[in-house]
Amino acid sequence: MPLRLVAELTDASLQSGSSAAPAVWPTGFTPLDVYLGGGLRGGELTLLGGAQGLGKTTFALQILRSVVAAGGSAVYFSYEHDPATLFARLLCVESAASGYGAQFDGLQLRQVREIMENPTGDARTLRERVSAIPGGLQAVDGVQAYGDRLFLHRSTAAQTGMAQINSLVKEVADAAPLVVVDYLQKVAMPGAPLMVEDERVTLVVEGLKDLALEFGLPVLAVVAADREGTSPGVRLRIHNLRGSTALGYEADVVLLLNEKYDVVARHHLVYDIGNAERFRSYAVVSLEKNRSGVAHVDLEFRKRFEQGRFEADGKLVAERLVDERVFTE
Repeated sequence: MPLRLVAELTDASLQSGSSAAPAVWPTGFTPLDVYLGGGLRGGELTLLGGAQGLGKTTFALQILRSVVAAGGSAVYFSYEHDPATLFARLLCVESAASGYGAQFDGLQLRQVREIMENPTGDARTLRERVSAIPGGLQAVDGVQAYGDRLFLHRSTAAQTGMAQINSLVKEVADAAPLVVVDYLQKVAMPGAPLMVEDERVTLVVEGLKDLALEFGLPVLAVVAADREGTSPGVRLRIHNLRGSTALGYEADVVLLLNEKYDVVARHHLVYDIGNAERFRSYAVVSLEKNRSGVAHVDLEFRKRFEQGRFEADGKLVAERLVDERVFTE
């Protein structure tokens, strides 16, 4: 496209009162949105990395819920969880977001799982079952309100590749959805048995970046850590993301999750032993790369995994963080 035409289209958008820049999808994590310049941008690829059990899916699902609750749309390619499991988590997040989280702690995952497993053969409706739990009805109503704008795709490592992802996104592109892939290393790739993982990851991450640019949508991909990045006391960095260096090159934004206890400087623990337990309640989300703004920012969010969520009103980490802990308990 000639630059002159780009300038003319920009001017036409501005004169019509519209935005000439890519749209922004707020994540709902207040301090993170500040440093991202409002949220995730259309045409950009964001990677969310972390060790197993740190809450990558929880964080991604909470962003997704924030987008659809605000009136947007989303497509979630889940290689790890079935739709019923995701629905249970969304109910808990919605319960807390409805205002019941602070006063009553909202729905607990164990409560929702017990209801859905239905060990007694109870024939009541979901609404009837949650009506006695504070925030239960609000959670069901909230999820149903955006149910038509949230597409859950049960993806498989054997069959769901970039062709399938592109096809589904194309079908719903007019709704301008946030696209979430959980997780990148499991995206199917033709000829994969003949490729080493670095080659497969390179093709997938390039495909996701092309997808974001083609449709002008934000793509959020969860990324697994390599063996070194999952070692106790080691702070995860971009080079610890499992796969090729293309992960760091292709991504526009890279968010990395670390356990706060594992990456805080030793003196914060030695001189105040009460810090240890408190730090275990928080995850550090590091904005390692950000093409549209400030990078190398460390934020902390309290874990509320019993509700399947993080507290969204985090803050900058006040303590000194290190790359590697040099002592063990």
